Amino acid sequence: MHRITVIGGGFAGLTAAVTAAEAGAKVTIHEAHHTLGGRARTAEGPYRTNEGPHALYKGGPHWTWLQQRDLIGPLAPIPPLEAARMRLRHKGVLRRTPPFAMLKLLRPGARQAPVDVDFMTWATEQAGEEGARAAAHYSAVALFHHDPGSLSAAFVQERLRRATKLPPEAHYPRGGWATVIDRMAARAWNLGVRMETLSRVDTLPTDTPVVVATSLDAARRLLRDDSLTWTGGRTTLIDLGVRTRRGDAFAVSDLDSPGWMERFTAQDRSLAPAGEQLIQGQIPIAPHETKADGIARAEQLLDLAFEGWRGRVTWRSEAVANGRTGAVDLPGTSWRDRPAVDRGDGVYLAGDQVAAPGVLSEVSFNSALTAVSLALGRSALDLKHA
Repeated sequence: MHRITVIGGGFAGLTAAVTAAEAGAKVTIHEAHHTLGGRARTAEGPYRTNEGPHALYKGGPHWTWLQQRDLIGPLAPIPPLEAARMRLRHKGVLRRTPPFAMLKLLRPGARQAPVDVDFMTWATEQAGEEGARAAAHYSAVALFHHDPGSLSAAFVQERLRRATKLPPEAHYPRGGWATVIDRMAARAWNLGVRMETLSRVDTLPTDTPVVVATSLDAARRLLRDDSLTWTGGRTTLIDLGVRTRRGDAFAVSDLDSPGWMERFTAQDRSLAPAGEQLIQGQIPIAPHETKADGIARAEQLLDLAFEGWRGRVTWRSEAVANGRTGAVDLPGTSWRDRPAVDRGDGVYLAGDQVAAPGVLSEVSFNSALTAVSLALGRSALDLKHA
């Protein structure tokens, strides 16, 4: 029987563990924290906030994999009346529809963007500067980067298409991401995976293949490999509990600068106490900017979309996510140029900043499948359908 060690019990680590165990391997997970989940953890009540992406994109391969194993669980659909309260800030005011020039970049027949040109340059040629800038800023919902227009045009275009697709690809597990993690952990347990929490690994085992499913920073320190770096985003996160008021927006996207605010209780009332709403926002900030800069921009969006919110606040939390929001690809690079999954000597990387395709958590999923397939000498396609 194959034996595999997985370091990290987040989405990538659990995907790797379940996949390997289904293939007959004996698996041990080491998780440094007292609970599994990584950035997919959901805070314990009464405000059930998440760190990192909050939705599953239905168009990705991980959706099918999770669904086949009944790991997604109940979903929280967005009521049509709430979806109609989606707003866009453009030229300082709220509007219901994007500028017409931006729509040129979303039409089905739009040209495939190149890898080696920045998005702003390419999109301006297609739709003019106003449409290009609005599209770049809207795409920040799936990028967490302060200047999406400076990134590879192909990279941004893929995320823009996925984020604006109709019907929407984004789906929300009821109760937050933790419900998916709990189901994955239960499946791993039933498959015989040994899960050791509060188990920080400082030295790699040499008697088994190892899947390192941590952040790239943690992997660099563990493997003592300074080449394990890649560009990421830096984002101010704000979470608010507010008393309910009729007429609040469902979500507001900032087309004047990157930023997104969303009322997550619009689809899932279990995320906050009765009579309250949970609003979560992400405001990308540049390297020279502070958390306060991001909070100031978040409050501008709140002033526009959530009337009287300051007097309704019941709870508030603020943080900065630095390099914890996935990889971004600069012009001339693609996912193939990121740190390779196979590090040699039976060591493999999995996570959202390594050489695997996909959007947001799909990168973690695809890299985990690749890592296990290499470790076991089986094709990723066989493991996906095991």
